[in-house]
Amino acid sequence: MNKIYFLCTGNSCRSQMAEGYARIFLKDKYEIQSAGLEAHGVNPLAIKAMAEDNVDISRQHSKTINPHYFQAADLIVTLCGDAKDHCPVTAPQTRSIHWPLPDPAQATGTPEQQLLIFRQVRDEIKQRILALASNP
Repeated sequence: MNKIYFLCTGNSCRSQMAEGYARIFLKDKYEIQSAGLEAHGVNPLAIKAMAEDNVDISRQHSKTINPHYFQAADLIVTLCGDAKDHCPVTAPQTRSIHWPLPDPAQATGTPEQQLLIFRQVRDEIKQRILALASNP
């Protein structure tokens, strides 16, 4: 089965949300994992925003890039510029795409204002995962 790897800086928000949606919409096409350049823990607001769309990522955990999975991946999806710029070099057969999404963990304001940013990023990720599902 093909492997997809979602990467961002801390594996706390964007890549976790992408993994959550991919496990629903891409499960028949890909083995799915996510990771970060660092492991910051799964952000509680990411868990909350995904739960609002009936996707449970509360059991996922934050992890750093596994070099073996990275080299075996058929598709690498970076979700931030930092991951794109600092990822290891991909194997020649590996396809890479970049989704330049804002980091919701950097949102400021009230908790509700911060959650709004998480929802916006969540919705963008969902649309991109659905596009991948319809045109892998």
